[in-house]
Amino acid sequence: MQVWKDYQAQHKDRFLNELLDLLRIPSVSADSRHNDDTKRCAEAVKQRLVEAGAENVEVCPTAGHPIVYGDKIIDPSLPTVLVYGHYDVQPPDPLDLWTSPPFEPVIKDGKIYARGSADDKGQFYMHVKAFETMIKTNTLPCNIKFMIEGEEEVGSNNLGIFLNDNKERLKADVVLISDTSMISMDTPSIDTGLRGLAYMEVAVTGPNRDLHSGVYGGAVANPATILAKMIASLHDENNHITIPGFYDGVQELSAAERENLNKAPFDEAEYKTDLGVDELWGEKGYTTIERTGIRPTLEVNGIWGGYTGEGAKTVLPAKAFAKISMRLVPNQDWVKISDLFKAHFEKIAPKSVKVTVTAHHGGSPYVTPTDHVAFKAASKAISATFGKDPIPVRGGGSIPIVALFEKVLGLKTVLMGFGLDSDNLHSPNEKYELVNFYKGIETIPYFHQYFAEMSRK
Repeated sequence: MQVWKDYQAQHKDRFLNELLDLLRIPSVSADSRHNDDTKRCAEAVKQRLVEAGAENVEVCPTAGHPIVYGDKIIDPSLPTVLVYGHYDVQPPDPLDLWTSPPFEPVIKDGKIYARGSADDKGQFYMHVKAFETMIKTNTLPCNIKFMIEGEEEVGSNNLGIFLNDNKERLKADVVLISDTSMISMDTPSIDTGLRGLAYMEVAVTGPNRDLHSGVYGGAVANPATILAKMIASLHDENNHITIPGFYDGVQELSAAERENLNKAPFDEAEYKTDLGVDELWGEKGYTTIERTGIRPTLEVNGIWGGYTGEGAKTVLPAKAFAKISMRLVPNQDWVKISDLFKAHFEKIAPKSVKVTVTAHHGGSPYVTPTDHVAFKAASKAISATFGKDPIPVRGGGSIPIVALFEKVLGLKTVLMGFGLDSDNLHSPNEKYELVNFYKGIETIPYFHQYFAEMSRK
C-alpha cells in the first residue's frame, strides 16, 4: 500500500537510529556480568513498543532474563498474530577478530556491523516498525501480540513456564517469527522447518594435577589426547554419527522430496570461496543442502585444556573439556538424544580417565505445513514486495521454543526471516544489510493484511 511506503520513507532514518540504540546495549544472556544490560534492553524494547502504539506493555520477570509483552486488540473477532523475537545476543568473543567494536554499530557498504544486528534485534525490530506503520496509518487489519524474550541464545529455559502460565493472554491464531535467513534478496525463500538441538558439555579428568610432560609423559593418560580421540570416534569414515540409536526414527525424505529440495539455487564453488575452504565435508550420500537442512549433525563448538597462553609450557593437563552440539531432525527427541550421547561417551572412555557429561539445553525440530493459511499469507506478502514467489527451504538452525508453541499454545509458526546465511551469525563481524531491514518492514504489513483476508474466507 502506498500509504505504508510513504510513512516508512518519511521515518526510515529514525527507524534505523532506534535499532542502532538497541544494538549498543550488550544484552549477552549467557554472561551474568551483563544481567543489568539485559534488563536495560528489555526496558528499551518496552518503551519502543509503547511508542509504536502497543497496549498492555509489560516487562515480565522470570527466573532468568525478563520477557517483554505487549498487544493491540482492535477487534476480538479478528485473527490474532503472536509475534515472537528475542533481544538477547550471543557473546561477542573472540573480540580480536572484530573489525569494529561489537556493541558500537558501524554502517559500512550498506551493512550494519554489530552483535545482534541480524540475530535477532534487527529482525524482531522490523516487526515493531511494521506495526507502528499500520497503527499510524490506521490500517491495522488484525490483532497483534508481541512476546520478545531475553533467553533464546541460552535455550529459552523460562519461556516454557511463561507460556504455561499465560495461555489465555497469549491466545492467537499463529506465531510469526523473523529469526531465519533467505537464500538471497534476488532469490527470496521461506523456511519450512527448523532442526532441533541438543547441547552438551564434556569433561575428561586424568591425574589429580597438571604434570610435567617430560617426567610423566608416556606414563599417564593425557586428558586432551583422550578427549580428541573420543570426539574423533563420534564420526565414522563416511562422516556418519556412531552413537548407537542416534538415527532411530529419523525421517527420510522420498527421492522426489529430495529432488525438489535440491532445486533451490546453490553454487558450490561460490559457497567454498565465501567460506575460504578448498573442499566441503559431510555425511556421505547427501548434498550440502540436505546435510544442512534434513540431516542430523554433531559438531564440536569449543575444546580446551592445558596451557593455551603465549609461548611454551610443557604440561600434561589434568583436565580437558569440550562443548558439543547436535542438530536434530523430525522424530528425534532432544532429551533422548542427550541421554544416548551421555551413555555412549561414558562407555567409550578408557579406564585411565574419568568422564563427566552435562546436558545444557535443547529443543525439538519443527516443520511448518505449507498448506497453512499463514504460510500462504507469508508467501503472498513476499511476492508482493520482492516481485517473485519465495522458495520453500528447510532451515539448518534451531529455535527451540517453536515446537513448544504448538505443544503448549496449539499454534503453528511461520518463519519469515530476512537475514542471509552470510550475516556471520554467532561469529565476529555479524552484520545485517540495510536493504533487508527496510524490506522486512515493507513486507510484514502485507502478511497481516493477507492473513486477515485469508482467515475470513
